[in-house]
Amino acid sequence: METFVLSNRQALCKITTSDGYSGWGEAVAENAARPVAAMVERLAEYLVGEDPLPITRLWQILVRGGFYRGGPIMGSAVAGLDQALWDIKGRVLGAPVHELLGGPTRDSARVYAHTGRSGDAGDPVLARQRVAEGYTLLKFAPDLGPVKFLDTPAWTARFVDAVATMRDAVGDEIDLAIDFHGRLGIAQSRRVLPLLEPFHLAFVEEPLRPEHQGMIGELVHASSIPIACGERLYHRTEFRTVLEAGVAIVQPDVSHANGITESFRIAAQAETYDAQLAPHCPLGPVTLAASLQLAFAVPNFHSQEQVIDIHDPSAPALGIIGNPEVLRPVGGYVARLTGPGLGVEVDEDEVRSRVDDGALAPGSPVWAHQDGSYAEW
Repeated sequence: METFVLSNRQALCKITTSDGYSGWGEAVAENAARPVAAMVERLAEYLVGEDPLPITRLWQILVRGGFYRGGPIMGSAVAGLDQALWDIKGRVLGAPVHELLGGPTRDSARVYAHTGRSGDAGDPVLARQRVAEGYTLLKFAPDLGPVKFLDTPAWTARFVDAVATMRDAVGDEIDLAIDFHGRLGIAQSRRVLPLLEPFHLAFVEEPLRPEHQGMIGELVHASSIPIACGERLYHRTEFRTVLEAGVAIVQPDVSHANGITESFRIAAQAETYDAQLAPHCPLGPVTLAASLQLAFAVPNFHSQEQVIDIHDPSAPALGIIGNPEVLRPVGGYVARLTGPGLGVEVDEDEVRSRVDDGALAPGSPVWAHQDGSYAEW
């Protein structure tokens, strides 16, 4: 087993078997690449010498074997190893992962792109460009600086006007979603969400901080807008709370929420609550491929996030795989992956050339309110 830290937002692990099969996974929590890599190396001690094919048995050991469990570091480490094990199993059996999960439920998966820009709630020019590229669902974040516990009417008016501008830019045939990044509390959400209802948003994402997810039912009943959350939840027991509260869409990250194995279970759990799956994916092509394998396997898939400029063949993020064309959407949909395992071929030489052994660039910014107190980014 090897780990490769490429940046503070990208790290890969590779598992190689004694009979020559290799599998890759993307094991990283944004802003904590090296701690996750260290946990991967620790957990790999459970795998060396074992048969890689009984994945669920190995997953139980990885998740529960060290007594302490849970959280983003361990969840992301398990996720990378889990992806790599599924990649190996698919290659051994000559099938894509979704075939091993019961077969495809669809022939293509809807993907969406981001259309935000610094200092505004969205970029209408970029939104129109994404529509021209074929996307039918776009997401943006309210990047208007820190949001107060109860912000001013002027802030609310600026934000609603910005959303109206985005809707006018793309028309009513395109779905729009907003990622609040946990910046709003219950009180501010109750003020803002009803004002957004005329725009018929596909969903609003993570209005509350993850530690307040248990109260998200307050917002489900305060607005007709579908509520989505889950990128900072890591196990089905955490998702049970928000599903019982009535969220419409859950967003586990297959590189954080203990991998394909657990995310598949979360999807099945969500189906019993009439909720759909939209996997979180602000990472690289390996995570995207793993997420798409899940999308093709589950019946309650909604849409797939991606942040790679897939339409640009020279996009740096695509350089670590040898077959980027399989991830390229047409009309906003990616065709079902048919290659074995995760369906992408990692260029190991390119990965090794990008390894960063030095100090990593900082990740997310740290914001403060006017009085100096911490503000959610």
